[in-house]
Amino acid sequence: MASQFEAVAGKAIGYTTGGTVTQATNKSTAVTLNTESGQVTMNAAALADGAEVTFQVNNDRVAATDVVVVNHGSGGTAGAYWLVVSTVAAGSFKVTVGNLSGGSLSQAIVINYALVKGASS
Repeated sequence: MASQFEAVAGKAIGYTTGGTVTQATNKSTAVTLNTESGQVTMNAAALADGAEVTFQVNNDRVAATDVVVVNHGSGGTAGAYWLVVSTVAAGSFKVTVGNLSGGSLSQAIVINYALVKGASS
């Protein structure tokens, strides 16, 4: 499996291609995106204040030893959400998103992710 990682003097280090996917039904709906980096647009269903939701990203590029980095990239209210990768397994990872805004939000936030390839010995 060839990775599309590029390091060029004077340029940023990172993946040269990624992908995008949008949740179809609700905020807990699993998505599939088989790229080392990408963006997941969450469904705009309501998330109550203090509530959290977990969804799975199916991805044939991820190994159980990898580290998945996520952040709130765009869409919705900045600073209103917390995100954590709750599980990494061969072929998938899970992201938990929580609302800390003080009110219910119905926003289609965009989550950026990148895989950092890992290994164990």
